[in-house]
Amino acid sequence: MDMILFEEMSIGDYEQVVFCQDKASGLKAIIAIHDTTLGPALGGCRMWPYESEEAALRDVLRLSRGMTYKNAAAGLNIGGGKSVIIGNPKTDKSEALFRAMGRYVESLNGRYIIAEDVGTNEYDMNNIYLETDYVTGSTARAGASGNPSPKTALGVYYAMKRTAKEVYGDNSLQGKTIAIQGLGNVAYDLCQLINQEGGHLVVTDINQEAIQRVVRDFDAKAVGVEEIYGVTADIFSPCALGAVLNDETIPQLKVKAICGSANNQLADIERHSQLLSQLEILYAPDFIVNSGGVINVADELSGYDEERATVKVKAIYEQMGQVFEIAKREAITTAEAANHLAEQRIAQMLNVRRTFLQTGKSAICKR
Repeated sequence: MDMILFEEMSIGDYEQVVFCQDKASGLKAIIAIHDTTLGPALGGCRMWPYESEEAALRDVLRLSRGMTYKNAAAGLNIGGGKSVIIGNPKTDKSEALFRAMGRYVESLNGRYIIAEDVGTNEYDMNNIYLETDYVTGSTARAGASGNPSPKTALGVYYAMKRTAKEVYGDNSLQGKTIAIQGLGNVAYDLCQLINQEGGHLVVTDINQEAIQRVVRDFDAKAVGVEEIYGVTADIFSPCALGAVLNDETIPQLKVKAICGSANNQLADIERHSQLLSQLEILYAPDFIVNSGGVINVADELSGYDEERATVKVKAIYEQMGQVFEIAKREAITTAEAANHLAEQRIAQMLNVRRTFLQTGKSAICKR
C-alpha cells in the first residue's frame, strides 16, 4: 500500500482501525473509529466492491471522520465511526458474513455501534444483531427504528427549505425547480416530499428503472447523467456519489443553491467551497443536510420513540440556520462554518471525557 496507516491516522487524529477477516464466510472488512469524545462511535456499514484494499481503507477513514462531524453538529452524544465490507452487495451477502461482522463489533465492547449504509439494509443488521447488541436499525430488536432512509430524506427536505429561505427569502419549495442527481431510497422519498409541496423535479440516475419510477410517480423530467449539472434550476441536490462538486462541474451549475444527501460532495472542501462562494451559489454542508438518518437511529440508544426522533430530525432546519449565521458572522464559507459548529461542541467536551470506554452502564440496553 502507498498509504502509511499510522501517519494517516495521526494526520486525521483517528483513534482506532480494526481489520476484520473471516475465511469461512469470506468477510473482509475494516472498522474505523475516528473520535469518541462525545460518546461511543456510531456509523453505518458500507458494502462495496472496492477496486483495492487501499481504496476501502481510504473510504472508511474519510467516512468515519465525517461521522464525527455529523454527529457532533447534530447535537448527539455519540462519536464518529464507520465500517466497510469489501464485496458485491448483490452477490456476496450471507448470514455467516454478517454474523462474523457482528462478532467483530461485539469484540469492541460498545466503542463502535454499527448501522446500515450503502449496500446494507435492516435485514443485514438483523443478522449482525444475532451476535451483538451494538447495532441500530435492526427490525429484530423490539422498538427498533428500522430503515433510516425516510428520516434521512425528511432531514434533507427541512435543510432544503431553510436553504431556500436563505436564498429566496421564504422557505417554500412550491413552484421551485429542484435538480436531483441519484434516485436511491433517500432521493425517492425526497422527491415525494418536494412533489407534495408543489416543487418541480429534474432528475437523473444511472439506473433507468429508478428514473422511470420517479418520472411516473412525480411527473419529473429526466435528463442525462452529465446533463444534470447544466440544468437551469433553483436548487441542485446531489444524492448519489461524493466529489461531484469539482473543477469541471461547478462552472456548469445554473442554480443559486446546493442541498443534497450525498456524502463528501466537495472534491476539495476548501477550494471548492470557496469557488461556490465566489459564484454566489449557497452550499448547504452535506453532513448537516444528511444527518436525519443517524439522528433517527441514535434515538434507539435511549429507547426509540418515532415522534421524538422526528422532532429532532426536523430541527436540522435550525441547525442549517446556525451554519448560515456563523458563515455570515465570521465571513467564512458555509463548509468552514459547519466544521466550526462541530469542532466547537467537541472542544467543549474534550476536558470532560476524551476516550469512550464501556463500563457497567451500557450505551444500549442489553437483551
